Parts: sequence; structure tokens; C-alpha cells
Amino acid sequence: MPENRDSAGRQRLDKWLWIARVVRTREAAAELVESGHVRLNGQKTLKSGHGVKAGDVLTLVLHTRVRVLRILELGERRGPAEEARCLYSEASMSSLEGKTP
Repeated sequence: MPENRDSAGRQRLDKWLWIARVVRTREAAAELVESGHVRLNGQKTLKSGHGVKAGDVLTLVLHTRVRVLRILELGERRGPAEEARCLYSEASMSSLEGKTP
């Protein structure tokens, strides 16, 4: 089993953000989470080591832009951008308007 996953099919939040190329470094991913700019399934999380799994929804504030990502897969490595885009689907803000949380 890959070392970046535990037995429950989870991966560290900061590592997933880095592998999915949402941020440039794992340090930046950890800072993003610990500064309160990430919600996991609607709940604020301040722990960069929190485990994520396929099906989880991340809401991120990056450079004054809100992104909503549904995790489709956990990554094995930080590969090319095309490979990273297969790890998540992004909801557009227009599709979220008018919906209550």
C-alpha cells in the first residue's frame, strides 16, 4: 500500500492539496489549512494532517477566489497538471448560487 495513505483509504489534506497542484508546496498547503482558509465537507478544519478520502468536498479561499473541489481520487505522486486535474472535479460558483448549505 502506498505510504501516503492509511488503511482506511485516506490521505493527509496538505499532501492531497499539493499532489492535486492546488498549491505549489506542501508548506503552502499546510499554511492554507492552518490559517482557516479550508473547509472539509462544510466544516472548518485547522489540521493539515486531517485525512481526506474520495467523495469529500473542499471549499478553499485562494487569492480572494473561492474554489469548491470534490475529491475523486487520492494521488500517488505529484505528476503533470493533466494528471492532477483527474483527482478532483470543480463546482462553479454559478451552480452553487441559490442553494442553501
